[in-house]
Amino acid sequence: MSVRRVMGNEVEYGIAVQGQPLANPMVASSQVVNAYASATIKARRARWDFEEESPLRDARGFDMSRQVADSTQLTDEDLGLANVILTNGARLYVDHAHPEYSSPEVTTPLDAVLWDKAGELVMLDASRRAGLLPGGSPIVLYKNNTDNKGSSYGAHENYLMRRSTPFGDIVRHLTPFFVSRQVITGAGRVGIGQDGREHGFQLSQRADFFEVEVGLETTLKRPIINTRDEPHADPEKYRRLHVIIGDANLSEISTYLKVGTTAVVLAMIEDRFITADLTVDGPVAGLRAISHDPLLQHKVRLTDGRELTGIQLQLEYLDLAKKYVEDRYGADADAQTVDVLARWESVLDRLERDPMSLKRELDWVAKLSLLEQYRQRDGLDWDDAKLQLIDLQYSDIRPEKGLYHRLVASGRVDRLLTDAAIEDAMHDPPEDTRAYFRGRCLEKYAEHVAAASWDSVIFDLPGRESLQRVPTIDPLRGSKAHVGELLDRSETAEALFAALTR
Repeated sequence: MSVRRVMGNEVEYGIAVQGQPLANPMVASSQVVNAYASATIKARRARWDFEEESPLRDARGFDMSRQVADSTQLTDEDLGLANVILTNGARLYVDHAHPEYSSPEVTTPLDAVLWDKAGELVMLDASRRAGLLPGGSPIVLYKNNTDNKGSSYGAHENYLMRRSTPFGDIVRHLTPFFVSRQVITGAGRVGIGQDGREHGFQLSQRADFFEVEVGLETTLKRPIINTRDEPHADPEKYRRLHVIIGDANLSEISTYLKVGTTAVVLAMIEDRFITADLTVDGPVAGLRAISHDPLLQHKVRLTDGRELTGIQLQLEYLDLAKKYVEDRYGADADAQTVDVLARWESVLDRLERDPMSLKRELDWVAKLSLLEQYRQRDGLDWDDAKLQLIDLQYSDIRPEKGLYHRLVASGRVDRLLTDAAIEDAMHDPPEDTRAYFRGRCLEKYAEHVAAASWDSVIFDLPGRESLQRVPTIDPLRGSKAHVGELLDRSETAEALFAALTR
């Protein structure tokens, strides 16, 4: 494989109720999700199907006991919080104290960006509708990862991999990549440490919240490599790599490179192409140290004795990726793979020469450039509270308020997508995965869809005493090519089910 694989993003949004600093975030998050659902779902609201969830299954070969698991890990329990499936195949729900948008399954980095950006518009519309509820107050959502008071919330990536790939290989070859990729994918943050008490600027919003190298947890003792073994697909064929170490990016190019470069590295791991040992001594400490150095000069020590900067470590992976693509595909490499490699190389080259030259492309550089303008204009030190407010305002998803969106409006950020395409993706599913079947069923037969999940759609059909489950365990079936004509000609859910089970 190249950069093409089944993948998706999940983003928890920071939330604030204007004028109510003590407002319950769980209640506010529920208002956001329910307001959007009430306005956009005209028929029966399908519930989320938790039956196939297995959040305590560990890729290392065991299941964690529910008695010792933290409550935040029990994502297979229906807590009665707002939870809906959208016609674009995505899931919109309350994850503890945050509204979360989980994108539909896609197969390319550019589509991953597209449906991630569609999530921003969904959240914007939802928050505005929630603020108009009787007796309500304006609700503001932030696409960021920390409240700078010691709490962090996630922006997770998911990649399906071959089950046959030894998990030890994934850990060994992916850890150094994750330690260093923040030089490209960091969202930037004012403050050092989990509570941001130490003054300064760092590359990543998430780096300071990671404490171990490998583990099952996602909210406590966060690991660089998460071991949750919940494929949402055929477990004999696939494992789902649940990546929790990334930042929530607003820059389209940052997200594109985040998923695109990771997809290439995963392909190399699957094909056992990586033979070099890039293991980092003390990867957790190295992760934080690279993040704390926006000058990009900090070097981590490898177990072979070499000392490399984050950029140099990324260059090692880039060199391997170029050789891999040339060896496997040559001139037949697909356009997005070629583009990811070219952009990866260009970005790393310019980061070495002049990081600030990337302020149109990478989140952390764009944010740092804004902060430095204020610092120089007003003579601000890094301990000035105004800088933390600017940091927060960068991630405000309101176009008229968010600093990232102001950069876009003024033509100071490079983009990959059009506004029209993003608006369409709010409602339309990807056409090349099972998300197409899920989304079209929600759009066409909403009154008869009782529940759905990543790997099933459950119908409540007239005249049948029990619910009828349609498995969607293969993420590449249920595409437009596979079921588009069937859905078009099936006027009712009964006709569709009859055709599927004939």
